[in-house]
Amino acid sequence: MSGAEVISLISGVIAIIEAAQKIYDAAADAKGQPHEFRQVAARLPLVIGLLNNAKAGVPRLNATEQEGLETILQSCEDKAESLEKMFRRVIRKDDDKWHERYKKAVVVVTKGKQVESLMGEILKDVQVIVCDKLKDITTSDQVKELGEAIKEMKETPSSLQEERGSVTQNHDGSGNNNANTGPGPMHTGTGDLYQNEIKGDAYIGSNISKQVNNHYNSPHDSENRSCLKDLRTTDPREDKRRIEETKGGLLKDSYRWILENSDYQQWRDDTLRPLLWIKGDPGKGKTMLLCGIIDELSRGKDIAALPSYFFCQATDSRLNNATAVLGGLIYLLIEQQPSLISHVQKRYDQGAKTPFEGVNGWAALSIVFEDILRDSKSQSGTYLIVDALDECDINLPQLLNLITQSASRFPSVKWVVSSRNKSDIEARLRLDRTQVRLSLELNREHVSRAVEIFIAFRVSQLPLLADDSTLQEMVRRGIYAKAAGTFLWVALVLKELVLVESWDVLEVLDEIPSGLKSLYHRMIQQIDQLQRKDPEFCRCVLSTMILAYRPLLLDELAALSGLPERISKSHDYVARVVRQCGSFLTIRGGTVFFIHQSAKDYLSEETQDKFFPDGSRAYHHMIFKRSLQVMSLVLERDVYNLKAPGITIDQVKKPDLDPLAIAGYSCLYWVDHLLECQKNDTVKDLKDSGSVNKYLHKYFLYWLEALSLLKSVSEGVIIVQKLEDLQLNESPDLHAFIHDIRRFVVSNRSIIEQAPLQVYCSALVFAPEKSIVRNTFKECIPSWIQTKPRVEADWSAMLQALEGHTGDVNSVAFSSDGKQIVSGSEDTTVRRWDAATGQQLLPALEGHTRNVSSVAFSPDGKQIVSGSGDTTIRRWDAATGQQLLPALEGHTSYVSSVAFSPNGKQIVSGSGDTTVRRWDAATGQQLLPALEGHTRNVSSVAFSPDGKQIVSGSWDTTIRRWDAATGQQLLTALEGHTSYVSSVAFSPDGKQIVSGSYDTTIRRWDAATGQQLLPALEGHTSDVNSVASLHVAENWL
Repeated sequence: MSGAEVISLISGVIAIIEAAQKIYDAAADAKGQPHEFRQVAARLPLVIGLLNNAKAGVPRLNATEQEGLETILQSCEDKAESLEKMFRRVIRKDDDKWHERYKKAVVVVTKGKQVESLMGEILKDVQVIVCDKLKDITTSDQVKELGEAIKEMKETPSSLQEERGSVTQNHDGSGNNNANTGPGPMHTGTGDLYQNEIKGDAYIGSNISKQVNNHYNSPHDSENRSCLKDLRTTDPREDKRRIEETKGGLLKDSYRWILENSDYQQWRDDTLRPLLWIKGDPGKGKTMLLCGIIDELSRGKDIAALPSYFFCQATDSRLNNATAVLGGLIYLLIEQQPSLISHVQKRYDQGAKTPFEGVNGWAALSIVFEDILRDSKSQSGTYLIVDALDECDINLPQLLNLITQSASRFPSVKWVVSSRNKSDIEARLRLDRTQVRLSLELNREHVSRAVEIFIAFRVSQLPLLADDSTLQEMVRRGIYAKAAGTFLWVALVLKELVLVESWDVLEVLDEIPSGLKSLYHRMIQQIDQLQRKDPEFCRCVLSTMILAYRPLLLDELAALSGLPERISKSHDYVARVVRQCGSFLTIRGGTVFFIHQSAKDYLSEETQDKFFPDGSRAYHHMIFKRSLQVMSLVLERDVYNLKAPGITIDQVKKPDLDPLAIAGYSCLYWVDHLLECQKNDTVKDLKDSGSVNKYLHKYFLYWLEALSLLKSVSEGVIIVQKLEDLQLNESPDLHAFIHDIRRFVVSNRSIIEQAPLQVYCSALVFAPEKSIVRNTFKECIPSWIQTKPRVEADWSAMLQALEGHTGDVNSVAFSSDGKQIVSGSEDTTVRRWDAATGQQLLPALEGHTRNVSSVAFSPDGKQIVSGSGDTTIRRWDAATGQQLLPALEGHTSYVSSVAFSPNGKQIVSGSGDTTVRRWDAATGQQLLPALEGHTRNVSSVAFSPDGKQIVSGSWDTTIRRWDAATGQQLLTALEGHTSYVSSVAFSPDGKQIVSGSYDTTIRRWDAATGQQLLPALEGHTSDVNSVASLHVAENWL
């Protein structure tokens, strides 16, 4: 780390401490502030002064000494961030209810550290920096004051001393202290209890569970267990077991070589090399290598080791997307370190019921993931393993960016990833000297030896060769000669040889071609040579599996593949057909999977004519029609026989013979298959007299009940949205019905998610009188509801109330594509919302310390800008919610209005300090000069459509125009209003300016000359707060 980087890091800590002091100073006289907060705030200037001294002393240090400062500075920065977050969450100027906020902040923000303890640790870190690392830069008085401050914090009584049942752990020295902050015993497991009493990180836990710090937020609490369920689509541990079983078990001798490989050891031992990429062609054993690495890391001596992993699978829609990968990694980290659940719980504390679903998922999980890594970034032993990146079909670039960025920001966290030899993955991983690349092709000898060991072991297990060592050796040599270092080829060949008599084994082995593609071709030939209609049955099964969006249960496969009833009615018969499909498929736990991604790739690319002679779209239509048929046969009212409409989803017990086992896939994917059909087929199905309209009119409520039982109502909202997005101009009845369905689902989503049978009760009863859904299914309203409530005739114009802010909402804006809404509030937060569903996109954007008065999207929708009463302007990443530093500072009073230029390169702001200011949107630098001319508060600013002019409105009753490039005022001020100007805007062609005022009028102005265009628009009887030009033809305001 260079001297400049050290100075930058110190500056970052100072900025955080100064932000904390600013928060405190703004409410220093607030009622109810605890004495400890005042003590801590009183020591902040000391910290700032000493760190400024440290900055001046850095250039005196040599490179090694500068490098030695990094760890302690990062530790200090983490604690400073925690202190600033605590101040921001707890301190309010006009609210003395600090106690509940403080208790929550201690758990969520500081992991058990109270404010005096946190400040004590910051002071100790500063002591190490200025008295040990940087000697002779402080005066004796400063050293004395620092010592007294540390002693004061240590002797300060607990600021939450009235809390009972908590465990207090004292930690001397710098570094992070991970403690048990909840009621109950600290150690309940068996085995040795390790307590670290030296300087640095303190770990407490059991050598059996390998859990570090046991918060009262145990993941075994029902509430937290529910949070964990929302994180994952499958359990990665179960996926690992399934993969190992499918591949015949994990043989240590076949992966031992990688543990001794110099590249692997360099990655393992070098703290500056956080990323290992293992790459190789299909079937080379990458997945089993990673399974071996996981086992070795899990068996390590370090009780704090946290190996978390995920296996991508392109054939399963639950495992082929970046959101699932991230959720799986977080899930396993929390399972091993329960205290980390607090970072997940924060998302729920912000009011979201399903924070990790839909478009919200990736952004919310990214924040949780970063919080977790930051929480434990000073701990070694966190390993993140992702297999088969090339099989992550959805949002792979986002995942790769996250991996590279986290590897750079948290180098103590170690990554192992694997993929095929893909240039796009290599480019995005941006491999440099800090990452390690391990190519299986370049390690051909090691891989070949591993394959040889694998062959020897598996051949020795063949029952037909058990008593013939000579034949066993001949088979071993024969397989090895053709294997070409490909584990998958070996596994498939051995699977075939199991079914052969011993006297035929050498002849069959001689017939089997080398190479995966040739082997797959032979399998197809074998299917074609089956007797009677068996080849046709196999083609039905394989074509369905090729087009399915996830692995299928045997029941689902039987229903969707079109197998004759004599076969489809029996699990055993369907399984026998699956087994006749060569080794393309495998069955585990009643679910049918592709044996390997390369098998599906071969069938999709090489056999299109055989499986889809009329094209895949025609077969999508067959699956769509069969899905409607299956749902029509299975779905009914109260399909689980719950009887009581008040039964919640958590109380539902799935029947032993689950009727939805056959229809689950169809309920979730019928529309996806419809969208893939040929246009002619789709047109017929989407007519008013078509199959979709008929199905929805009869089964819609049953389908919605089934989605609730499948815990997939959120997916249902998206499915209905997909239907509404279709062009249905020639089907007015269907279009109106689907629109009504969407209003019905969005309005009742919450209650239907909680209680499936409420779809027939409260959802119907409270629907508007003219609702098509209500009138179609009015007979479904329970007879015991005698008196129905009075309801509106139609759905209200309000599509949905977006709830989440705790104070007045001051400003809202749409993104340019109309998919997101942003809002700013008196509660100091900025929030983003999905415009289609109304769901809040977490996290809330926190950083301002006073009311947010104005928000805007950049033209490309990638940034959000907000202005606040704290005098700052802040920029945010619209996708992740991360603040883009630095904050834009320069105004000396509240910021009332912000706007982006049409090209997104500039931001303009207006303020109570009477000035208009311009900023570079990329760097945050102010573009001088400030635009001065108004004599009172600037209330509104806007750019012209060509970006060349800025217009501003002020409480001085005038409107002013400015050259956006130079900042010069253009001609005279526009005068005519007799009271405050509250809002200004340009017309779409830039020829007119419109203004609204507290004088109750709206006025129009010629943008070129500044002349008022008469008459003034009168009609309002009170203040005009906002104006906008909406119509390109300038007919409407």
